[in-house]
Amino acid sequence: MKTIKILAVTFAATLAIACGTQKSNVNVEAELPTAAEVDSASYLLGVNFGSMIKGYNFADNLNDLNVAELKKGMQDFLQAKGSPSDPAFGEQFDIDPNMMGNVLDAFIMKRQTYKAELNAAEGKAFLAKNAKRADVDTTASGLQYTIIAEGAAEKIAPQDTVWVNYKGTLLDGTVFDEDDSEEGIMFVANRVIKGWTEGLGLVGEGGKMTLYIPSDLAYGTRGNQAIAPNSTLIFDVEVLKVGKYVPAEK
Repeated sequence: MKTIKILAVTFAATLAIACGTQKSNVNVEAELPTAAEVDSASYLLGVNFGSMIKGYNFADNLNDLNVAELKKGMQDFLQAKGSPSDPAFGEQFDIDPNMMGNVLDAFIMKRQTYKAELNAAEGKAFLAKNAKRADVDTTASGLQYTIIAEGAAEKIAPQDTVWVNYKGTLLDGTVFDEDDSEEGIMFVANRVIKGWTEGLGLVGEGGKMTLYIPSDLAYGTRGNQAIAPNSTLIFDVEVLKVGKYVPAEK
């Protein structure tokens, strides 16, 4: 995995920088960094390493990792003897650093699989309970919705262009995307996730609704940058304007 290799190189570089020069009995005019400068450099190295952990999605928070082992690994590397290019170098550690790729790949895969299954189970439980609400209807595909205002009598067709305001939230209430601008966001109704296309077909211009979209009608097992795999999504939608599709003349 490319990110693993990048992390390994950056990790080694970070720790190499952290290996400061020890004082010598020989006097020179140049001065070592002050205590304050050591503190600043140490802090920023920590920030850099933390950004790598978060940036490569190794942990959502500190509870995802054993910080004591993280610190121990850094100390062991700093205290290790010899060159990292020496085949015997890795024998000084509890786990050979050359195994980093395999260990981290397995860690990430196992965590992602767990989260995906958990999201699927939570989504299923939510939709089962939500379907019992008097103001919620369910289509044959499994899409759930509440119509707040039907809008114009002519419903939105898949090839129509729409301008909408919306707010998208996860089941825990996290807002992952929204638009409340005066002109709204524009798109063609059938060029979005399936749950949106089907939901828009239930209202006309001026319509308002809440969509409860199962993961298979949203981003499924892949998810995207802001949405974890198998996530059930909730959207509050207001259709500001509809541009009806006009077939080209033959």
